[in-house]
Amino acid sequence: MSDNYNISVVIPTYNRFEVLGRALESVFSQTYHPKEVIVIDDGSTDETSQIQNLFPKIKYYYQENSGVSSARNLGINKSTCNWIAFLDSDDEWHIDKLKQHVEFHKSSPDTLMSYTDEKWIRNGIDVKLSKKYQKFGGDIFAECLSHCIIAPSATVIHKSLLDEVGLFDESLEVCEDYDMWLRVALKNQIGLIDKKLIIKYGGADDQLSSKFWGMDRFRVQALEKLLDLELSKEKKDLIRETLVKKYRVLLKGAIKYDRMLQIKEYKIKIKRYEYDR
Repeated sequence: MSDNYNISVVIPTYNRFEVLGRALESVFSQTYHPKEVIVIDDGSTDETSQIQNLFPKIKYYYQENSGVSSARNLGINKSTCNWIAFLDSDDEWHIDKLKQHVEFHKSSPDTLMSYTDEKWIRNGIDVKLSKKYQKFGGDIFAECLSHCIIAPSATVIHKSLLDEVGLFDESLEVCEDYDMWLRVALKNQIGLIDKKLIIKYGGADDQLSSKFWGMDRFRVQALEKLLDLELSKEKKDLIRETLVKKYRVLLKGAIKYDRMLQIKEYKIKIKRYEYDR
């Protein structure tokens, strides 16, 4: 293995001992072996602490429950390789996933992040994904604005890029991946390996996307942060346009549930971003 393409795998987990083994099996079955596999146990109360007995080669770290962003960030800080591959503990990889990433980056050395397409299984049944989740490669900032098109488990990223854009935002309970990929896509090309090289399993009650209502509440936080950066007028206009759309959606929800404070706040935000465009 070339030192230039040593990969650290970072797996955050919380009370998912039963499926964590499946994720790890998919890592250790890779045709291109990672240099290290780091499991961050984010305060689990199940048998997760015993996982090292089944997979003695992993590096296992426990922290008090602090959220998935904190767990990923700890894994990044503990890693020793130039390249990081993320894997959520309820997902799994195709056997050639890391090999495909290495081949891509060898042929495109100036691209410092790549991701793959994904297959979804919900309650044991293959899910046909809508066009909304179509994947794009290259300058994909505009395509990343409306929602998160990149699954963390699909990505490999160079550490220097994380040094440039920062780590995952630990203040965001969800949509932390949406926030991260937007920051990367602002000024960087993102490579697409147009193959379904991960399997995502839906339907679990503890998945973050099913625990929080109104995901756009978190997306607007990520978008508003971007407006504080030095950006072109074109990009700022795209961000403001997206903010207006999302605040209009949020306003409809606030009106429906008679949330008076939020109705006032969202109307002010819509007016501000329409005026600034």
